[in-house]
Amino acid sequence: MSQWALGIDVGASGSRLALAPIEDRAGSAEVRQLAGERLAVGPGGSTAAQVALDLVTAALDAWPDIDPASIRGAAAGVAGLETVVTDPASYPARLRELLPTATVAFAGDMVTAHLGALGEGGAVLAAGTGSIVLGTDLDTVWHRVDGWGHLIGDLGSGAWIGTRALQLAAAAGDGRGLAGAALHAALVSRIGPLPSWPATIYHRADRAGALAELAPLVQDCARSGDAGAARILDEAARHLADSLLAALVHGVPRVAALVGGLVTGESMLGPLVRREVARRRPDVELRAPLGTPLDGAVRLAALAAAGRLPTEGPLVR
Repeated sequence: MSQWALGIDVGASGSRLALAPIEDRAGSAEVRQLAGERLAVGPGGSTAAQVALDLVTAALDAWPDIDPASIRGAAAGVAGLETVVTDPASYPARLRELLPTATVAFAGDMVTAHLGALGEGGAVLAAGTGSIVLGTDLDTVWHRVDGWGHLIGDLGSGAWIGTRALQLAAAAGDGRGLAGAALHAALVSRIGPLPSWPATIYHRADRAGALAELAPLVQDCARSGDAGAARILDEAARHLADSLLAALVHGVPRVAALVGGLVTGESMLGPLVRREVARRRPDVELRAPLGTPLDGAVRLAALAAAGRLPTEGPLVR
C-alpha cells in the first residue's frame, strides 16, 4: 500500500491540496490535487484554518480509494495563521481526527512558500493578494517581515496596488487630479461608477482578495503608457524590495527568491523588484523558485511523516 504526504496551501486567492506518494520507487502512484475555497476574514477571525480542514474532508470524499491510514504526514500552510486565525493551536488536533495516523503540522503560508521556493536558508518574498517575507536558516533564525494584512501592512501587494488604484482613480473622478484619469475610466468600466465603489468593496468579507483582483487592471493601464499606473507599480516594487532586504538579518544566507502571482510569470512587477534589489544589494543572489507554496506544504508533510520537523520555528503541531 502506498504511503502519502498531504499538503495544503490556503490563501486569499484560494486553497489547494496535493496528495503525493512517499518514496514511491515503482512510480505507480500519481500526485493528486484538489482546489477549494479562499479564506475570508470577518468579526470571528479568519476562516483559513477551517478551509484547510474542509478541503481534507472533500479530498477524502473525492478519493475513496485512499485509505486515511495511508496518509503518514499532513501539513497546511495557512495565510494569517499567527495573526487572524482564531485559536490556531486547536487545528492540529482537529486534523488528526480526520487523519488519525498522520503526523500533522500547521504553519503560516510563508513557511511553506519558503520550503517550496528555496528548500534551504535564505529569504523568500511571497507577493500575491498580500505580501510577506521570511528570512531563515531553517534552524534557529526565523525573521518575518510584513504580512500584517491589507489595512496595516502588505505593502506592495495586490491588495495594496488595488487600494492605491482606487484612491488615485477616485481623486480623478472628484476632479482632485488628472493622474488617475485612465485608471478611473478603467475602473468605471470594471466595477461601475465611483459612488458604487464603497459598497462594492467595503461589504466584501474577502475584501483583500477583491482589492487584489484590480491589480491586473493597473498593470494593463501601465502597459498602455499610463503614468499614474506605472508610478503605483514602481512604488509597489520599492515596498517589496524594502521587505525582502529587511529579512536578510544576521544568520540568513544572502540568497532570495520571489514567489506569488504578483511577481512571477508575465507580471510587470517581478522585474521591477529584481532590479530594485540588484541596485541596492548586488551581493544578494536572486534565484528562480524551485516550486510553489503547495510544493512546500507537501515537503513539510513529508518531513512530518519522517519525524524531521524543525524543532524551532513557527509551526503549530
